[in-house]
Amino acid sequence: MSLIYETPTHYFVCAGDAEGYSPLNAFDQALIDAGVGDVNLVRLSSILPAGCRRVDPFGFPGGALVPVAYSRMVSSTPGETISAAVAIAVPEDTSEPGLIMEHHAAAPLGEVVEQVRRMAQEGMRYRERAVGEIITAGEEHVVEQHGAAFAGVVMWDRDGHG
Repeated sequence: MSLIYETPTHYFVCAGDAEGYSPLNAFDQALIDAGVGDVNLVRLSSILPAGCRRVDPFGFPGGALVPVAYSRMVSSTPGETISAAVAIAVPEDTSEPGLIMEHHAAAPLGEVVEQVRRMAQEGMRYRERAVGEIITAGEEHVVEQHGAAFAGVVMWDRDGHG
């Protein structure tokens, strides 16, 4: 069987926020702020492959298809605080898959991070997997005209393809 993607071997977290000419421009600029603005994001559901290792963010070829689990929040309500966050529940037993949860809200980042951490813990509890650590990333933005917040878990096969 031929796969479009290999199972990712590495991941990193990223986050960004921005104002923009329109809501879509704000989201695009938040992606640029997060370091993933010149790639095609392929949205994933929320499983971290077993043995996948965290690395520092790195660049991709422009236009690459990049697997990512992400949260985004866009608003056009001036003065509104918006936040987006992700949490990765890494299992104690790294031969088991981990879990990524995403959350966004019109709320301060601290509240959104607290909620997404709880979601990750609960998801692992349902799976009956002990959590080794929880890694979070997020961004908060106070909207001027059109604002966006973005947080993501980028996955990649550093030894092969995307």
